[in-house]
Amino acid sequence: MSRILIKEAKKQENGEVTIAGFVRNLRLHKGLAFIDLVDISDSMQVVIMEKEASEAFSLAEKLHLESVIEVTGSLQEKPAKKNVENPVKDFELLAKNGKLISLADENLPIPVLNKIDNEANIENRFDWRWLDLRQKEHQLIFKTWTKLEQGFRRYWEDNDFIQLYTPSLMNTASESGSEVFEVKYFERKAYLSQSPQFFKQAAMASGLEKIFICGPVFRAEPSYTTRHVTEFTGWDMEISYIDYNQIMEVEEDALIAGFKKVKEDLNLDIEVPTKPFPKITLKEAKEKLAAKGVKSEKDFDFSTEEERILGEIIKEENGHDFVFVYDYPIEARPFYHMRHEDNPELTKSFDLIYRGLEITTGAEREHRVDYLERQAKEKEMDIEELQDYINFFRYGCPGHSGVGIGPARIIMKMLGLSNIKEACFLPRDVKRLRP
Repeated sequence: MSRILIKEAKKQENGEVTIAGFVRNLRLHKGLAFIDLVDISDSMQVVIMEKEASEAFSLAEKLHLESVIEVTGSLQEKPAKKNVENPVKDFELLAKNGKLISLADENLPIPVLNKIDNEANIENRFDWRWLDLRQKEHQLIFKTWTKLEQGFRRYWEDNDFIQLYTPSLMNTASESGSEVFEVKYFERKAYLSQSPQFFKQAAMASGLEKIFICGPVFRAEPSYTTRHVTEFTGWDMEISYIDYNQIMEVEEDALIAGFKKVKEDLNLDIEVPTKPFPKITLKEAKEKLAAKGVKSEKDFDFSTEEERILGEIIKEENGHDFVFVYDYPIEARPFYHMRHEDNPELTKSFDLIYRGLEITTGAEREHRVDYLERQAKEKEMDIEELQDYINFFRYGCPGHSGVGIGPARIIMKMLGLSNIKEACFLPRDVKRLRP
């Protein structure tokens, strides 16, 4: 008999089935054993009576928690708990036979049975991440990731985007020359990509017009905060013939599609954003923060505290979890961001803040060679090293705008996680390179 998911077995309600999973709890009595068996879909109590299934009972006596077994038996309705009003109908499996798939070591390095008072500290959890992720609450993180990306992909598909797969190895630093990982590439140096930015713009010069990218991003940033990792997944969009106001509208639609998919498929209690998202200039945001008595560390950027409090202000004033902050000064932005014609000290750029955390940086890009070269020199960048990039624009290139999105940060805030590393399957930070 083929194994079926526990969720499907419960839908069946009766008859003989085979299920398999982890032994999450085990209670042995004289002639009777109870096993809580867990798979990705649900959990089910397995009842083993020694008189009716002696081999299965012998197996149960040898098991340790988190062993993996397969059990065949008959479904029966589980007796309702006493003193419970309107009990939910549930089912258990009366075992006929069982098979050991994998015997776990007796002593677990971290607890897997989920209780509020027994969760390991976060670093131990990451040391034993594959055990940590057996908890349903932690598996929900990646189910949410999946549904969020499915919603984004539905939007991209419905709006004729083309997906690209860009290199992670580059012969020059992506943007600034700092915060990059240098690697040996045969007889020369290469760098792990900080961003697919240059490749996205090559796609615009190729005439592809609307593209998206889902891929790894590397930042050699010595940060020890709860919102930074050294490798993360980025979602990027780039579109020709639109300005930075229009790309903000595109991102609104993509986010709404993603949030709707999460809410509909997982039935999570999340707030799906509505259009239009609030939009304020950096200058206006700083004024709002100053009015609340929040000191500014930099005129051209936000501190962690400023982002958090700005999110609270926008929620109070607009009832919205998102806010676009736009018109950043040139000090805060890379050389390829287009500048305002009437105020060249400001760029046509923006950040999107979600619940007090920046999740997106976007801008209208500069596509004119003379402007790019001049702005790169102002940033003291090596023009010779940028020639491959600047060549993208020498033979005709549409104006274009784009965004880089950090989905792990979205998941972190959506689910109320304390650390972005919890939203990463196997996180990498300044000190962590294992497992």
